[in-house]
Amino acid sequence: MNNHHAGRQRCQRCFRPLAHCLCSLIPSLPSRTQVLVVQHPDETKHALNTARFVALGLQNAQWVIAETVENLEQYLQQPGYRACVLFPGEQAKTLSAYQATELPLLLVVPDGTWRKARKILHCNPLLAALPRVTLPLGLSSRYRLRKAPGADALATVEAVHYALSVLEPEQDFSALLQPFEALIEGQIQAMGAQVYQRNHVD
Repeated sequence: MNNHHAGRQRCQRCFRPLAHCLCSLIPSLPSRTQVLVVQHPDETKHALNTARFVALGLQNAQWVIAETVENLEQYLQQPGYRACVLFPGEQAKTLSAYQATELPLLLVVPDGTWRKARKILHCNPLLAALPRVTLPLGLSSRYRLRKAPGADALATVEAVHYALSVLEPEQDFSALLQPFEALIEGQIQAMGAQVYQRNHVD
């Protein structure tokens, strides 16, 4: 009984079971872009909670867990940044590399299913009113464990990685994905190759 309990103790930083702590893989990357992840509270329960990797892996990132964010103005009114939301829509502008004189973005990333991400925007009119940006087409997810609506549905850490790579092509943000990759590999090993092949490979 006690042994089982000991095996479930969690790292207080990455929140993985201690035996599977991923902190050694989490980088501390600088970026011109500031990232604000607004995570739906339901998402915190998921084993594949990748918003945490964004907040821990980027020096210029903040992470808020709320459907309705209190004091949202304080997060959005950052001198020297242009606030926008990473979310598709008819008016969404495809991200491209910064021009020399451009102010960097404060990139707000709603974290949740599409339905919950829309709810976050609905509950926060200030966010809904921000300009929207979207990723270039044709990006594919490495999220091999999720029943996603399509191959282009990305985990939050992947979306942020792609966004930063487009905005700041001179920087290498690939290390941001390392704990995510390790997490997926660990999940696949835990379920066994046959179960993975049967349920998750087309």
